[in-house]
Amino acid sequence: MSRKLILMVAGEASADLHGANLVHAMKRFCPEAVFCGIGGDLMAEAGVKCFVSAAELAVVGLTGIFQKFNTHLKAANALKSILKTHRPDLLILIDYPGFNLYMARVAKRLKIRVLYYISPQVWAWRQGRVKKIARRVDKMAVILPFEKPFFEKSGIDVEYVGHPLMDAFESRKIDIQTEGLKPQADPAETANAATSESADERPVLGLVPGSRREEILNLLPVMIKAGEILSREYPHIRFVLPLAGTISSRWLSRFLQDTPLDIEVCREGIYAALSRCHLAFVTSGTATLDAAIMTVPMVVVYKVKSFLTYEIGKRVIKVPYLGLVNLVAGESVAPELIQDDVTPEKLAMAGRKFLADDDLRRRTIGTLRRVKESLGRGGASERTARIAAGMMGCSG
Repeated sequence: MSRKLILMVAGEASADLHGANLVHAMKRFCPEAVFCGIGGDLMAEAGVKCFVSAAELAVVGLTGIFQKFNTHLKAANALKSILKTHRPDLLILIDYPGFNLYMARVAKRLKIRVLYYISPQVWAWRQGRVKKIARRVDKMAVILPFEKPFFEKSGIDVEYVGHPLMDAFESRKIDIQTEGLKPQADPAETANAATSESADERPVLGLVPGSRREEILNLLPVMIKAGEILSREYPHIRFVLPLAGTISSRWLSRFLQDTPLDIEVCREGIYAALSRCHLAFVTSGTATLDAAIMTVPMVVVYKVKSFLTYEIGKRVIKVPYLGLVNLVAGESVAPELIQDDVTPEKLAMAGRKFLADDDLRRRTIGTLRRVKESLGRGGASERTARIAAGMMGCSG
């Protein structure tokens, strides 16, 4: 049995979990495989020899790209050296389009096969990249249902594998049941229960400001101020904030010191936190799908510090919605507040509608259930591993 070398690139902390799950699945299909590349702690624990941490490469906005230029250059040179010297059997790229499409070009010139798992969101902006993908990538494993027909139109070999969040959800669902966490109650029955004696009957608002420091700096203070406004109308409302694995509790504590709100920091993961929520304020991104999977009505927020980044993004984004939950739904199931509209007053107003309007809440939950169903069942990692094994001719 000959050894198979797989080079993996997961350039952001958010891809670390999906990369690690893929490695575990790959070992079942291709036990002779060895892994190296760029990833985070979870990929390293799964057996990937990581020579650059994903956290070192993560950027937000144009200014972040310039700040991390030297780090990216060193990482790219290290990858090129491995591609040329060791000639891996497969290059697996996870999201992170600018950097990864460059590495795909290098691999293609060396006749090394390329699998792209978790597509660049070229359907939203920079659609010219589709031609680059067609030239440089041998196979795509996409995770959103509308991505397969989008890429097929350009003649790309693509397979829809389902969303890896469903893998994480199904594993966490067992933990949630074991921990005895109760599903959310209907806030229409509890939001105005000022005399409620049981904490479990009080409405819970989730604050989900993202997994990057810049996102949290931009959005968590606004979320907290909006929560303070709502707490004056609903004195018994509670708050829960999931602690992202990329953020230390000590760093996060600075935001919680000067608020009268009693905010519970949940260290058991986003699904454990959302399992308690009637409503959530959620930063645009994958977390909106986390909330959809848990059928929690949400308000989606997005704000960047750089005015230049925002203005450029506003001109190049080609989709009607920013939130993934709305894109998958094909309609506005979650209100979106973007840039200058991200104020405590507007956020509180949007959240208030879900607390006060029972019919709106029921309709929203129904639509979120359909979004969840469209993401498929668990097994995205296994299906992608099967594709990768087939590309390398593994017999396992």
